[in-house]
Amino acid sequence: FGGDQPVYINIIRDPVSRFLSNYFFRRFGDWRGEQNHMIRTPNMRQEERYLDINVCILENYPECSNPRLFYIIPYFCGQHPRCREPGEWALERAKLNVNENFLLVGILEELEDVLLLLERFLPHYFKDVLSIYKNPEHRKLGNLTVTVKKTVPSPEAIQILYQRMRYEYEFYYYVKEQFHLLKRKFGLKSHNRKPSPRPEFFIPSPLETEEPINDEEEDDEKWLEDIYKR
Repeated sequence: FGGDQPVYINIIRDPVSRFLSNYFFRRFGDWRGEQNHMIRTPNMRQEERYLDINVCILENYPECSNPRLFYIIPYFCGQHPRCREPGEWALERAKLNVNENFLLVGILEELEDVLLLLERFLPHYFKDVLSIYKNPEHRKLGNLTVTVKKTVPSPEAIQILYQRMRYEYEFYYYVKEQFHLLKRKFGLKSHNRKPSPRPEFFIPSPLETEEPINDEEEDDEKWLEDIYKR
């Protein structure tokens, strides 16, 4: 529209975790208030509200099947009609948009590292963001947004979800790998706590690139300048 190109940033979440959080939040809300969810789903029938998550997945209810599970890729893919069709075309276009248009796409599971990079890249907006995030008052507020009554589906249901969301996971792991490359490029040592063991029902992630970054390949500040010019 004739103005300066904005700097795009975003954070994505493990697809199954995102789906489960949304499924139960729409039904039961979070700790901020008993009726919080009712604002978003005032017309949900009781039998739908208390629909068992395993039944929803195993019996292929619309809420637990595509295209509703195809959520992250369409957002990054854009407005083309094919962006709403689960497949390689939308996946590759979403990857291209991440590479060409975004300063940073982080991983929610590594939020503290995301904040550290944002402070490095955009200090005018994110100075001291990690200390703000760790402030006890902020943590108290954050704890109130935890979804209540969330349960874990059966291993069989999780496997079915994973298959239905395979393109979402391919995109998630691609973004995660790019994020880890970026962290190593800027010498960021993770501030995250040691991750807890991944539950057995989760599919292990593909091996991620561990090759060291060639520091002579691209100057850090020039890389940031190039991003701003896009």
